[in-house]
Amino acid sequence: MIGDERLPAEDQGVPVLPSPAEVSANLARLADTVARLRGEVDHAHAVADGRGLIELAKGVLMERLHCTPSDAAKQLESLAERSGMTPLEFAADVVGEAAEDRITEVTQEFLARAEGEESVAVRLRTAESGVLAAGDTQRVAESILEHALRPLGATAVAVWLAGPDGSLTLAGSAGFSAEEAARWCYVPPGVATPARSALLERDTVWFPTLAGGGLPSIGQHTLSGGGRVTVPTGTGGRIIGVVEMCWPEPLPPEPGRQRRQLEALAELCAHTLDTWDGVVAPVAAGGSGDFLGELVDFIDGLHDPAVLLSPCVDGGNRLSDFRIHHANVRFADPGGRPRSRIVGTRLLEAYPLAAEESGLLDKIQRVYATGEPFRADSMAITTLVDQVPLTVLTDVSVTRFAGNVLLILRIQDDAAKLAVLLQHAQRLGRIGGFEENVVTGVITWNTELFSLYGLPPNATPLSLHELATHAHPDDAQAIGRFLRAVLHHKRPSSTAFRLQRSDGVARHIRVVAEPVVDARGELVAVRGAYQDVSSQHWTEVALAATRDRLAETEQEAIERNRLALQLQHAIMPPAKGPIDMPGLRAAVRYRPAEKEHLVGGDWYDAVALPTGEVLLCVGDVAGHGIDAATGMVSLRNALRGLAATGAGPAQLLTWLNLVAYHLTDHVTATAVAAVYDPAHRKLRWARAGHLPPIVRHRDGTATTLPLIRGSLLGAVRDVTYEEDELQLAEGDILLIYTDGLIERRDRPVQDSVSRLVTLVDGHDGGLEHQLDTLLTYSTADTDDDTCVVGIEVLTVSEPARTRE
Repeated sequence: MIGDERLPAEDQGVPVLPSPAEVSANLARLADTVARLRGEVDHAHAVADGRGLIELAKGVLMERLHCTPSDAAKQLESLAERSGMTPLEFAADVVGEAAEDRITEVTQEFLARAEGEESVAVRLRTAESGVLAAGDTQRVAESILEHALRPLGATAVAVWLAGPDGSLTLAGSAGFSAEEAARWCYVPPGVATPARSALLERDTVWFPTLAGGGLPSIGQHTLSGGGRVTVPTGTGGRIIGVVEMCWPEPLPPEPGRQRRQLEALAELCAHTLDTWDGVVAPVAAGGSGDFLGELVDFIDGLHDPAVLLSPCVDGGNRLSDFRIHHANVRFADPGGRPRSRIVGTRLLEAYPLAAEESGLLDKIQRVYATGEPFRADSMAITTLVDQVPLTVLTDVSVTRFAGNVLLILRIQDDAAKLAVLLQHAQRLGRIGGFEENVVTGVITWNTELFSLYGLPPNATPLSLHELATHAHPDDAQAIGRFLRAVLHHKRPSSTAFRLQRSDGVARHIRVVAEPVVDARGELVAVRGAYQDVSSQHWTEVALAATRDRLAETEQEAIERNRLALQLQHAIMPPAKGPIDMPGLRAAVRYRPAEKEHLVGGDWYDAVALPTGEVLLCVGDVAGHGIDAATGMVSLRNALRGLAATGAGPAQLLTWLNLVAYHLTDHVTATAVAAVYDPAHRKLRWARAGHLPPIVRHRDGTATTLPLIRGSLLGAVRDVTYEEDELQLAEGDILLIYTDGLIERRDRPVQDSVSRLVTLVDGHDGGLEHQLDTLLTYSTADTDDDTCVVGIEVLTVSEPARTRE
């Protein structure tokens, strides 16, 4: 019936649901779209990584060919076409040649062994480009799997961050489901996994099948029949993490040619693990100096003896040794050396036997690599002390701190410490102990005694009865008396003898022994010690020879001083009173040095010349002793002879300088030469490096003569001396002196001269009293001899008389 016919649902306003077949088709189209978009994204990532590699190659060509970016792109395409390679492969070769890094090395080795394989350089360089562009470890894992591991047949990769306690944190993964990655986000310390095996071995571990290894790990159910490779990664010997690579099929039993390629891939993960998830990794060796200083302060505050070790990395970024960066005050070196001798040295240099025999270096390297602390009780530490091995038992604790290692070495107990101190005392004193059982014949020597005898430690000890056979024949009687006292009279005794060793070395030895008797008074054993006193003996011999030489030297010095004094007094005897000459009266004061060995070369002279004039001179030869005295005699006599020519003072000093320069043995001197004309009371004078004279006028005022030009005698060959003229009046006093009168160590010479002028200016006595006053109030402190000559002007007809 037409009226009963039902209308379609959409005509009746009711929504129509799609059929199950239509729903399935829509989901399939959506899945295809998602897969296509994911593929496009992956392709875009791959293209971007490849483009980055090509841009690097273009930059290399621009630097080497000095061309523009467009020319570099054309050159890259042209060279790739001519070599029959794709631009990406050619770019990888260009970057590899320019880098010369580990990836280049791995690529060349791999290509040499694997002909016809897909370009390893492209895979590694593309993976590296992706790693450098990645901002996190997750992207690094995806890039490594996509560009390098999938071509090798791998289907998954996990990057683990190693904690300082031995734990593992999943920092990035690819090829695993999100649920699987969430379940394995953290592995507590102590749980055995393939990644932990690489951490403990500190080397690549190859698992042909995961089932064969018997270790649980991420993806163990879905990839249970496949193989795995775990590679530790880090820098400078410090392991930051582990890269775990998974294959769906079993791997060959041996790593083969792929091992180094996988290790190179693992190294690419280190730089993101170092700053994973915003957490900065521990400071490596050579890092923040402020933090290292805080760590040193922390170690100094510990009550345990502690040492801070810094890693030593060679040119290949491999850990080679540790350097002792710091040791706190409580640290006691097992070898007894001061801290200054071990701080700054390498561990293998300070403790070579300890690192080899006890495995201490391996333990430290493991702690530094993995971060897991190590502790052991009663570990035997052996060190060399003056080429002699010394072993002590110590409690050891090793912990990693901020890229460095804290090592605690604690000697176990006081008895062990005392034993160590005793060994050091015996070594430093070169004392060797012994005990000889006269009943059983057993002889016991310590290590130092074998060294004294020049015997190896495994040699047979010598009996006391064999002592004379190893000594100098002249010491046989002394050794016989020593043995009778100990073995027969049972009294403690000692003796010294010359030991003649088998290696030809002779040593001076002192032996001390005491008998050991039982309850019945019978001799049971003899114990004692040998001491090497060679250094003391030769020191005594040297001291005796030195005393003899000193006595001879003192006698020679006394004789030389006596001769110098005799020569000085013979040539220039002390004046007992004033010297009267035409038109003037002269007085002299000479004060020798307080110490006899400082006999100096001060000299003076006053000579009446044939012309009626008077030659006045004062000089000071440099130095002391007989050389200065003989130099003084030479210059004084030479000036007397030259003055007979009638030359003026400047010319006389010029000739005297030539005499000092040529005819004396490197003598230098200062001098003042003056020629006085009594008739006109005129004084012509010149100086050779000497202090200028002082004039006290009859009105009581005192002045210093000008400092005219003139260098000291004997210094240079050709010298020109300046001459000055002074008009004197009756009653004027001229004072010529040497520097011994005024020279002081604590003030300038000019200040001393000014003080002397003041002293002369304030004196109103006669000539003799004037000179005595100058010597009395002299403040010189150089302990040099002193000469002062005073000349008082008189009238020519005035009779000689003493005026005070």
